[in-house]
Amino acid sequence: MSSTNLLGIGSRVNHPAYGLGVIIKLHLIAYDVSFLQHGVKSVSKDYDKWEIIEALVAEDAITYTEAEKSLVRILKAWSDISEVIPLGDKWVNGKLIMEPGEKGLASKEIPIDTFFHKIVMLRDRVRVMEQRINAHNLLTDEDKVDLQQYITRIYGSLTTFNILFKRKEDQFVGEKTK
Repeated sequence: MSSTNLLGIGSRVNHPAYGLGVIIKLHLIAYDVSFLQHGVKSVSKDYDKWEIIEALVAEDAITYTEAEKSLVRILKAWSDISEVIPLGDKWVNGKLIMEPGEKGLASKEIPIDTFFHKIVMLRDRVRVMEQRINAHNLLTDEDKVDLQQYITRIYGSLTTFNILFKRKEDQFVGEKTK
């Protein structure tokens, strides 16, 4: 389908595998289609094996800015790329000193920003794991809820390190009290 023949929101289709559906959202290279029997599925704009029951004209193509925002969201959700999270000002140039309880063993010192970077990487990887669990198509909703509860407990255990973060919105959040 050429870019001049894009289907618009509300277009009705009949997919050979998913059956009857309606286009509910346009993306750069795909449509989100709500199928009666199979829920919402993404279908490539190049797909040509379905029957177009009623074609509505696409009003606006996606803008570069919208595409860029979507790509940034996807990269944050599905990659190990992390944004720069600032260390609290009072900890800059500080050091973490670990003293063993056993006599005769040496203490260990590391720059606190190195430790902080490891904490942020851990947080980002837990977030990626959370996204992958939620998007996994073989896990049941019950399995996803069970795994999500473990992730929430992980975040709760990591709240100890919130004192290191400069901004409150970057901090760990565990289970909310009711």
